[in-house]
Amino acid sequence: MACFLVSTAEAAAIEAVRRHEVKMEAEHPERIREDKVLMSTKLGWLRNLLLGGAVLLLFEHIWHGEVVPWFPFLSAMKDPGDMMAMLKEMGTVGVCMAVAVTLVWAVICKVADMALAKDRKEVKA
Repeated sequence: MACFLVSTAEAAAIEAVRRHEVKMEAEHPERIREDKVLMSTKLGWLRNLLLGGAVLLLFEHIWHGEVVPWFPFLSAMKDPGDMMAMLKEMGTVGVCMAVAVTLVWAVICKVADMALAKDRKEVKA
């Protein structure tokens, strides 16, 4: 029903943190390590993963008539009983999907840092 809103909200929060990180990297270049991917880049990856999933879910919900182009936009918002089911779905399915994407992103970041460190080590050798 509206599980895509959880990923969208997380992506918005991540974008705020990423913008702050970009500022910090510009103000403190001595913090940047050559053997690791920039945190702002990693946060951009997470934002893109979350928004990509949210867009696909939005399309799927439009396809099934759960999101409509007129107010209140979510078909579950018309009936209080449906609204409780929507909130339950957001709290279970939406949160689980957002957590799963974030965990996959953490693994991607670790692998990217390991690959970059290996490349740097080979270049120095």
